[in-house]
Amino acid sequence: MSLDVITMGRVGVDLYPEQIGVRLADVRTFAKSLGGTATNVAVAAARLGASAAVITKVGDDPFGPYVRQALEGFGVDTRWVSTHPTLRTPVVFCEIFPPDDFPLLFYREPKAPDMELSADDLDLDAIRAARNFWVTGTGLSDEPSRSATLAALEARARSGITVLDLDHRPMFWPSREAARLAMQEALPHVTVAVGNQDECETAVGVREPHAAAAALRERGVDLAIVKQGPRGVLAVDRDGAVEVPPVPVEVVNGLGAGDAFGGALCHGLLRGWDAERTMRFCNAAGALVASRLACADAMPTEDEVDALLGEAVDA
Repeated sequence: MSLDVITMGRVGVDLYPEQIGVRLADVRTFAKSLGGTATNVAVAAARLGASAAVITKVGDDPFGPYVRQALEGFGVDTRWVSTHPTLRTPVVFCEIFPPDDFPLLFYREPKAPDMELSADDLDLDAIRAARNFWVTGTGLSDEPSRSATLAALEARARSGITVLDLDHRPMFWPSREAARLAMQEALPHVTVAVGNQDECETAVGVREPHAAAAALRERGVDLAIVKQGPRGVLAVDRDGAVEVPPVPVEVVNGLGAGDAFGGALCHGLLRGWDAERTMRFCNAAGALVASRLACADAMPTEDEVDALLGEAVDA
């Protein structure tokens, strides 16, 4: 049976400081959580009721079994979580300075196992059959992951819902120009592109939201989504443009909000909702996770998102 959502890309173990507003050197204790954009989006989609799987790779170390156990606990299929024999499962530390400063420290050297995903790791029949297939810009940042991602997209041939999360992490790329070339190679193969203004500028060379959405659409994307931070989100499809304001919450940790948004986007697209309803749901899901400490463990249920939307309307 085909899956609702298959994501492909980065995985890691996130270590979140339990002391808020403290520099990493002075943090005393950390909370461990599953991490990585593609992984978190699969978790978020599963939490909202989708059948979901992630294609990624971990190290042959104690964190590898942790990743699988955590995914299984969230209801995510792990059949395509493979193991690299020598590389280590990545670890990521963060600092938390609400409302908008959350520096990250990645331990992905000499190379992360998920960057070693190759075409041999792909079940192309499952990728073609999935209702929603999700890849990330980070997956394009190194070989053989870049070639594997493009092979998956070519096999997918824009069937169903095919999403590129621009997910630009400058530390993974030699230059912004290199990232732009890789993303522009991927864009013609996807039906949806989503990113913040900086990520859109990386992908298409323009930062202004409406111009960026137009540039993404010109490259063949059916639905272009530009996140604008405190100004909310812009979505442009063949029916026109909608802008939806954010849902106000007291921010604890903004790092997981984008991944919650992604899982909610999968949910809305699978339900066939229009752009405005989908964006409102996505914003609320992201807001809920921003009000919590962790990422994967904090992903909301549909009832939680609907409750927050109801509170926003009542307010």
